[in-house]
Amino acid sequence: MADQLPITFQEFVKVSARELRQMRLPELGIDVSNISFNTLTLQSDKFICVREKTAQREQVCIVDLEDTARTFRRAITADSAIMNPENKIIALKAGTNLQVFNLEMKAKVKSCVMAEEVKYWRWITTFDIALVTEKSVFHWSIEGADAPVKQFDRHANLAGTQIIAYTANAKMNWMALIGISAPQGRVVGNMQLYNKDRGASQPIEAHAAEFSEIWLEGATQPTQVFAFASRGASGSKLHVVEIDHVEGNPPFQKRTVEMLFPPEAVNDFPVAMQAGPKYELVYMVTKFGFIHLYDLATGACVFTNRISGDTVFVTAKHDNGIIAVNRKGQVLSVCVNEETVIPYILQSTGNVELAFRMASRANLPGADQLYVQRFQQLMSQGQFNEAAKMAASSPRGMLRTENTINQLKHLNSAPGQLSPILQYFATILEKGELNRHESIELARPVLASNRKALLEKWLKEDKLECSEELGDIVQPHDATLALSVYLRANVPAKVVLCFAQSGQFDKIVLYCKKVGFSPDWVPLLMQVARADSEKACDFALLLVKEDPPLATPDQVVGVFASQNLVQQTTRFLLEALKDNRESEAHLQTKLLEMNLINAPQVADAILGNGMFTHFDRPYIAQLAEKAGLYQRALELYDNLDDIKRVAVHTEVVDGEWLVGYFGNLSVSDSLAVMRQMLEHSAAQNLQTVVQAAIKYSDLLGAQNIIELLEEYRCSEGLYYYLGSVVNVSEDPAVVFKYIQAAVQTGQLKEVERIVRDNNHYDAEKVKNYLKEASLPDQLPLIIVCDRHGFVHDLVLYLYSNGMAKYIEVYVQQVNPSRLPQVVGALLDVDCDESIVKSLLSSTPAQFSVVDLVDEAEKRNRLKLLHRWLEACASGGSQDPGVYNALAKIYIDTNYDPEKFLATNRLYDPRVIGAYSEKRDPGLAFLAYSQGACDDELLRLTSENSMFKQQARYLIKRRDLGLWAKALAGDEQHPLNQSHRRQLVDQVVSYGLPEADDPEEVSVCVKAFMAANLPQELIELLERIILEPTPFSTNNNLQNLLILTAVKVDPSRVADYISRLSNYDAPDIAQICIANGLYEEAFEIYKRFEVNTDAIGVLIDQVGSLDRAYEYAERCDQPEVWSRLGKAQLDGLRIKEAIDSYIRADDPRNYAEVVEVAGRAGKFDDLVRFLLMARKKVREPAVESELLFAYAKTERLTDLEDMLRGPNIAQVQRVGDRCYDEGLFEAARALFQNVSNWARLASTLVRLGDYQSAVDCGRKANSTLVWKDVHAACIVEGEFRLAQICGLHLIVHAEELVPMIGLYESAGKIDELCALIENGLGLERAHMGMFTELAILYCKYRPEKIMDHLKLYWSRINIPKVIRACEAAHLWPELVFLYVHYDEFDNATQTIIAHSADAWEHASFKDIVVKVSNVELYYKALRFYLAEQPLLLNDLLHVMMPRVDHTRVVSMFLKSDNIPLVKQYLVAAQSTNNKAVNEAYNDLLIEEEDFVGLRSSIDNHDNFDGVGLAQRLEKHELLEFRRIAAHLYNQAKRWRQSLTLSKKDKLYKDAMTTARQSASAEIAEDLLRYFVESGNPACFSACLLTCYDLVRSDVVMELSWRHGLANEAMPYFINLMREYQTKVDTLATEVADLKAKVERGAAAGGPAAAATGPNQLLGPAGLGGRLMLTHAGAPGAAPMPPVFAPPSSNGF
Repeated sequence: MADQLPITFQEFVKVSARELRQMRLPELGIDVSNISFNTLTLQSDKFICVREKTAQREQVCIVDLEDTARTFRRAITADSAIMNPENKIIALKAGTNLQVFNLEMKAKVKSCVMAEEVKYWRWITTFDIALVTEKSVFHWSIEGADAPVKQFDRHANLAGTQIIAYTANAKMNWMALIGISAPQGRVVGNMQLYNKDRGASQPIEAHAAEFSEIWLEGATQPTQVFAFASRGASGSKLHVVEIDHVEGNPPFQKRTVEMLFPPEAVNDFPVAMQAGPKYELVYMVTKFGFIHLYDLATGACVFTNRISGDTVFVTAKHDNGIIAVNRKGQVLSVCVNEETVIPYILQSTGNVELAFRMASRANLPGADQLYVQRFQQLMSQGQFNEAAKMAASSPRGMLRTENTINQLKHLNSAPGQLSPILQYFATILEKGELNRHESIELARPVLASNRKALLEKWLKEDKLECSEELGDIVQPHDATLALSVYLRANVPAKVVLCFAQSGQFDKIVLYCKKVGFSPDWVPLLMQVARADSEKACDFALLLVKEDPPLATPDQVVGVFASQNLVQQTTRFLLEALKDNRESEAHLQTKLLEMNLINAPQVADAILGNGMFTHFDRPYIAQLAEKAGLYQRALELYDNLDDIKRVAVHTEVVDGEWLVGYFGNLSVSDSLAVMRQMLEHSAAQNLQTVVQAAIKYSDLLGAQNIIELLEEYRCSEGLYYYLGSVVNVSEDPAVVFKYIQAAVQTGQLKEVERIVRDNNHYDAEKVKNYLKEASLPDQLPLIIVCDRHGFVHDLVLYLYSNGMAKYIEVYVQQVNPSRLPQVVGALLDVDCDESIVKSLLSSTPAQFSVVDLVDEAEKRNRLKLLHRWLEACASGGSQDPGVYNALAKIYIDTNYDPEKFLATNRLYDPRVIGAYSEKRDPGLAFLAYSQGACDDELLRLTSENSMFKQQARYLIKRRDLGLWAKALAGDEQHPLNQSHRRQLVDQVVSYGLPEADDPEEVSVCVKAFMAANLPQELIELLERIILEPTPFSTNNNLQNLLILTAVKVDPSRVADYISRLSNYDAPDIAQICIANGLYEEAFEIYKRFEVNTDAIGVLIDQVGSLDRAYEYAERCDQPEVWSRLGKAQLDGLRIKEAIDSYIRADDPRNYAEVVEVAGRAGKFDDLVRFLLMARKKVREPAVESELLFAYAKTERLTDLEDMLRGPNIAQVQRVGDRCYDEGLFEAARALFQNVSNWARLASTLVRLGDYQSAVDCGRKANSTLVWKDVHAACIVEGEFRLAQICGLHLIVHAEELVPMIGLYESAGKIDELCALIENGLGLERAHMGMFTELAILYCKYRPEKIMDHLKLYWSRINIPKVIRACEAAHLWPELVFLYVHYDEFDNATQTIIAHSADAWEHASFKDIVVKVSNVELYYKALRFYLAEQPLLLNDLLHVMMPRVDHTRVVSMFLKSDNIPLVKQYLVAAQSTNNKAVNEAYNDLLIEEEDFVGLRSSIDNHDNFDGVGLAQRLEKHELLEFRRIAAHLYNQAKRWRQSLTLSKKDKLYKDAMTTARQSASAEIAEDLLRYFVESGNPACFSACLLTCYDLVRSDVVMELSWRHGLANEAMPYFINLMREYQTKVDTLATEVADLKAKVERGAAAGGPAAAATGPNQLLGPAGLGGRLMLTHAGAPGAAPMPPVFAPPSSNGF
């Protein structure tokens, strides 16, 4: 276990819920250059945010640490980005602009613009961001709309620093801002600590800081602490201080400990600090990747090690540990290993108290045996309460067993203290919960003492583990509390019993369902019904509602019926049957039956709700009729006779309900009931019948109702009925009946309204009826005919009956739009044309001219409108119908139609074109072309073979869509090959030759291309290009011709290439290549002398290097040779390629030539190429490769000649390559040339020249060189040379340990020690050398270690040597190291544990007073008590200011060794400690030293005086009893003191006590005692002693009664003298005042005025003594004399 680390160190990211793998950020596609403090942020252990910047874009990568598969990137440009610690919310900063976005909701959360740039920012909570500017610190909440709030200004000590951290405590009232700077090459940390409550800042030198909290022993609340670490010129320190001290908590002593840094980390410093509250540890990470764990309470170092070889620059909290990222992108996490940390502390650091406390605090394993031993030790020492506390707080409850409880139960408690068992329970309750056995053991005494409230409190706080046994114990005292226990313990039977006993029936079912318990429900229901019928109903409902039901409704009804619970049965059935299931019909019938018999009103309400439908309806209807519920009976009866019988009782049935009831009957039944009602009383029931008829008109049928009402001659009812339904009825007969009724009653306005607004009457029938009715006003007839299109009949009727004026009224006032129909009808009756023309001229122009023309045209009377139409046109009409009609007239009359069609733009071309097609296709073509009627024109020209016109029209239109219809066809114009051929011929023959607009030609060509007519297109283009036309030399058309030929007829391409000249040769050649016409492409390049591309075709497409070589020979151009050389190089014809490059004199492709030739080993040919290249270009790479080629070809002479001459070769790099290739001779020449002694030394080592290698090592002075040479010398046994190398290595701390391992593995310990000893005197000797030599002495030369430590203890790494000394059991040396490392606790423990070797009294005294763990004081005392008891007082003398005297005294009292520490007690009395005083007093009593005892109690009053007095008053020695009386005096128990003094006849003491009491009563009682006891001398002495207390009258009385006048005379003489002195003094003062007043009166001054009637004060002024003798006002009673005569009981 000792070799296991106390931490869990991982390098991983969680990929999924089941997979963990090692991961580095570069594996996620993140470039290492983007992993830095300025680009990567880590706010928590959930997300890493990286700003990635490439040449193409900027983006932000967000790594989800819980699942890297969810890693995503966003294109965001920002200066900084930080992720929220918990949610997918990102904050972005760009300049002074800050924005916060919710990535999941894709919404902006908040934004702001800062007045100055933010230098550093981070999330301090889930909702708050800290912003640090150049001058101030702000907090910005993302909630609400508030702007950033300023917290404080930056301190001057942070000026010019780089801010690396900001932290705040949980209350946000303490904040720390940290920055670093590098003055004089040293990294200095500066921190500003700010307290918000006091508004004050403190500058501190620190690199890292953290706020946390710890629990101190005896504290009721956590203690807030602040830890910070710094490494400066004065040393490395970790400080832990308390902030915001809580009243009642013990104070926390500041901890300052030295932080150890390895010798190799000279420039290391803390970069981050995170706290782990669970373990009360602080994790500190340094720049060099070291992790330090410190205990916050003691400052002790728990663990130090290196976790990263690269710089760690960002950290965050992680699972009570720390997570970090280093420069390589490793994601590292460190947390405490709970299984190994305690054993590690015990075995590696030996800090037992830390292990003990940490195991208890965090419930960790590893200290079990320690707990058991300490528990047994405490029990054996009688420290039962401490043992109880320790057992209660043992980790994982290992000591909380039944055996422990039994031990503690039988122990007695010390007076005034809790018993051990109660202390045990109290400790557990304070921190956690009791287990099952503990709960039972505690409950018994608590309930026995009637403290049930405590038990309730513990249950509410979940402090007890409930069980059935605990519930049984509680049951007799409190059933409710027992129920709670049973519930928690899951004892269903007992819970149900408690629920039933307490009347909580509603909870039984819920509980049983929850826990799956099934009792016998029916007997339980019977029991509940007897106890509480109302709750029984609720309980029954719960039973039947369960799924499956726990009891059937029949069972419940049987239970309730057996107890005659009608009301409860009704309530139950109403709820249970609410689902209205058919299977429960008998229960529905039962429910209604019992209520119709017992409570008809309830039954009426039930039936009224309509919630049941499956009961026996006839039976219930009969019961309802008997009960007088006729309405309910009607609802339930189905037989018509029953309904008719009941319906006549309308006097008790609501009329509205009865109207609604008809809706439930069939049509025939409804009519039958209505007929019955009218027969019974028509006058009374007509309104109800009409209302029902109106409401159910659609259902009953209007005709049936009309017949019914007509049958009983209810004409008025018929009119009202029809008036109510006509507006909603769609029955034509109903509307017609209503019109008839209205006409018959003379309601013509109603007739007019109906025919105008109603849409459901039979228009023909109504028209005929109105004609026959011969109404005085024909307006209703006109409305009917106008609405329903009977205009022709209307005109005929009016014209034939001589009512022409109504025709004019109709077209002029009613509906002018009907004029065309009226004119048509008038023409049909051969009306005079003048009447028609009169109507046309007088009617408003609100009719359709098109319709008018149609009417006239139908009757071949269009010319009738000629003049009217021309008048409309002259009047500026824009109506197309006017001009369409004129066009038709001109076409039919041949009145110059071409001119009209060509010039007029207001007619409709489609209409006129269609009109003209059969009459004259030319006019139709003209009309269609004027209106751009493309589809009609294509159809016309195709049907009439007008392809020439069609071709010209298509060319002029320049519309590709129209061309597509003509050439390819569509649904409207199917393709006709013959027509298309004719069109193409016309286009080629006439259309394009006539065209002079390039756009027309372009559109035509595009149309042929779009129609996929390549042959026709070639024909067209040949006509345009090959024949003389304006477009023969057009570049685009020539390109198009060749391209078309390439795709359609490649055989023509060669001819076109030779005949045409104005085409784009390069593009055409590329297209030829793409289509496999390589020869044609070659000819194009060749014709236009593009030789490079031409040879490219031969190389790349034709694939003939031989033809390419011949072509290159013919051209003989450098670029052609270069192109050929590249192809030959690609074909691995290396020699030919180099020859081609040389002929081209082209070295540009030297890199590829070098690579290919080097890979093929053609270095001889490569030399030729590089020599040519060196003449053309001066590139380091060329000359470097030439050197390497010389080396590979072993031309060392040429290589040396080149090195001696001028060159720009990268000699160093070539030397490295030669070294790697094993060309050591060439490498030696190269390294010598550049004076690279380091590499030269390594080369010489490979060549076996060690002496020369050492000489070169001196010149190189490189660690790596020295290591290489050193290792080689050791292998070869050259230890002299090895020592020379080693002295240069050991001064480097990082090389020391590997070198030691090298010597140890070779077994050369003496040589190693000699080497390091020789190195100690070096100027660069460092701590690691002294440390490692000390460790070597510990391992191999223990006799030298102490001398070495005494000489060099200040220069060694003490913790490391401490571990070595522990392993070697060198205890004196270990103590020496602990003392010089200020680890006085460990030094003390080591001395105690190994006293035989390590103890020395004087040094132990010096050490023990410096320990920080106070427990060691008492451990030291026990150690001395066991081994050096005579030196205890000496030890206590130095420990006195630090120990708890009460505890020390208790320790020696328990061991019965108080006499051993008497000197200590005497010295400790100066503290006036109660335990010390009482122990010392007991010791003096035991020694019968009453003088010392009296001195002790007089000088030190902190003890139980009354208790001591009670002990001493029975002491056999008188002096001790006097001390008891003295103690009673000090306690102001005067009478007890007097009783004791009188008992011992210590009368002087008694009189002194009476005087001290200052009580007249006590003094007089003492006088009476002396009188009664016959002691006149004491009586006289008491009078003088208590002179000021006794009353003179009491003294007189006692002396007179008992004849003690002589003994009392001295008292009275003194008393009279006192009184006489007072009277004389008073008389003098009165005389002086009286004289003063008289002098004032004689002078007439203010004093005289003061005696007037308005006097407020006495004559002597405020408080004047003259008031005693003033006579008072006139008539007032005289003042009594000051001294009255003695009373009868006086002398």
